[in-house]
Amino acid sequence: MAEIKFGTDGWRGVIADDFTFDNVRRVAGAIAAYVLKYEDGRRGVMVGYDTRFGSPRFARLVAEVITNAGIPVKLANDYTPTPAVSLAVKQQGAAGGVMVTSSHNPWNWNGVKFKGKFGGSATPAIMKKVEDELGTVSPPQTTPAGIEEVDFKQAHIEAMCQFADLDLIAKANFKFAVDSMYGSGRGVLARIFSQRGIQHVAIRQEVSPLFPGINPEPIEPHVTLLRETVKKENCHAGLATDGDADRIGAIAEDGSFVDSHKCFAVLTRWLLERKQWPGDVVRAFNTTGMVDRIAAKHGRKLHECPIGFKYIADLMMEHDIAIGGEESGGIGYSRYLPERDGILNALLLANVMAEERKPLGKLVEDLQREFGPHYYGRRDLHIPDTVKRAAIQRACADGTTQFGRYKIAKKETMDGIKLFLEAPRHGNGAEPWILLRASGTEPLLRLYSEAAEPELVAEILEQGKTFVNTSG
Repeated sequence: MAEIKFGTDGWRGVIADDFTFDNVRRVAGAIAAYVLKYEDGRRGVMVGYDTRFGSPRFARLVAEVITNAGIPVKLANDYTPTPAVSLAVKQQGAAGGVMVTSSHNPWNWNGVKFKGKFGGSATPAIMKKVEDELGTVSPPQTTPAGIEEVDFKQAHIEAMCQFADLDLIAKANFKFAVDSMYGSGRGVLARIFSQRGIQHVAIRQEVSPLFPGINPEPIEPHVTLLRETVKKENCHAGLATDGDADRIGAIAEDGSFVDSHKCFAVLTRWLLERKQWPGDVVRAFNTTGMVDRIAAKHGRKLHECPIGFKYIADLMMEHDIAIGGEESGGIGYSRYLPERDGILNALLLANVMAEERKPLGKLVEDLQREFGPHYYGRRDLHIPDTVKRAAIQRACADGTTQFGRYKIAKKETMDGIKLFLEAPRHGNGAEPWILLRASGTEPLLRLYSEAAEPELVAEILEQGKTFVNTSG
C-alpha cells in the first residue's frame, strides 16, 4: 500500500498515480476517524473543492466517506476558495473542514487540506493525529449522515467586505487588473469590484483544469499575462490569487513584479503604522528580514517559525498576532481568521493604496527607502533525493565555511539550512542569505535567497545551483 505523507499543508499527489480514489478514501477515512476521536462529530465537516481535474468528484467521495462514519457534511455547490471553507468552519462551529486542492502545484497534481475547528490550517499536532489514523481500520459504518450542498462564497464575500474599506477603495478611483489564474477564486474579486463600481479588468477567470501555460502560482513567470494586462490597460496594480485563492501576488503600475515579501511588508507597515493594530508579527523562516525591521521600529515582538502556514496558525492560537506571513504569499490576521486569504489580501492592498493615495509601486519604493533595499529570489531544482540529501548535508557540515566567493557568517537550521553570507549590504540593505530546503509536497529542492540588490540575489542562487550539483 502506497505511503501517504502529510506535508506543510495536507497531502498532495500526482493524479492517477498517487492521487487516486482509493488513496482519497484512505485520507477521508483518517479525517473521519480523527473527528470521531477528538472532536464533536455532530457539528459536521465542511467540504470544498477547486478547479482542478476531478476535484468535484473527489470532494463528493470525501463527503460520502465522512457521512458514512455518521458525521454530517456540508458540501460546496461550486468551485470555492479555500479561505471560504475555513471561514464557514469557524462561523458555523463545525468540527473541521476539508478542501480538495493542491493549491499552486502543476495541473497534474491534486490534494487534500484539512482545516481545524478554529477555521485555519490544522496545527502540526492535529495533522500528526490525522496521519496516525491512516493505518487504522476505517471508521465504523453507521447510519450515514446527510450531505447538504451549500454556497460558502457569499458569507466569505460579506466577511471580507466588512474587513476592508470598499468605499474608500471606490473613492480612490484606482484601476486594477484581477487574475484568478484559472483557480477557485474565479469571479469573486471581480464581483466585489463590480458591485462597488471599482474599475478593473479581469483575466483567467474561466475553468481550465490544464492551467494552460502556467502553474497557478502568483510568481514569475506565471504572472506574465497579468503584467501585460496592467501595462496595456494602464492599471495602478495587478492582483493575482493562486489555484485555491489563499495566496497573493501582485504587479506594480510599471509592470514590475511585486513578490509576496513586498506585499507582506506593505501590509505590515500599514497595519502597525497607520491602523495601529495591537499584536505581534509572525514570519516563516524563508521570508524577508524587512518585516523584522518594521516590527522592531514599532516595538512589536517578531516570531519566526518553520515553513507552512499551520505553524503561523498555531501561534495565532497562543498569541494576539496582528499579521503573519509566509514566502509563498499566504498572509493572515488573528482578528479575522487564523488562515491565509489571497482575495482578502488583494482587497487590503487596494485599501492601503487608497488610504496612502499611491499606486502599488510607489508603496514598495517607500519601503525600500526607509527599511533598506531588500530583493528576493527562488529557484526550484527537480533533482534526485540522493543529490538533495547530499547538498543539505554538505551545507550543514562544519567544514563548509565558504559559499561561492563569500564567507559564511553563520548557519541556521530551523527548517532546511540557511547560510548567512559576508556579502555587500549597500548601506542598510538586506542581510544576504540563501536557504536550501527540500519540499514537503513535491520531489524538489528549493533555493531561497535575499540580498540588497537583485544581481547579488541572482549570483547567490546560481552559486546555489552549482553547489547542489557538485554535491551529487
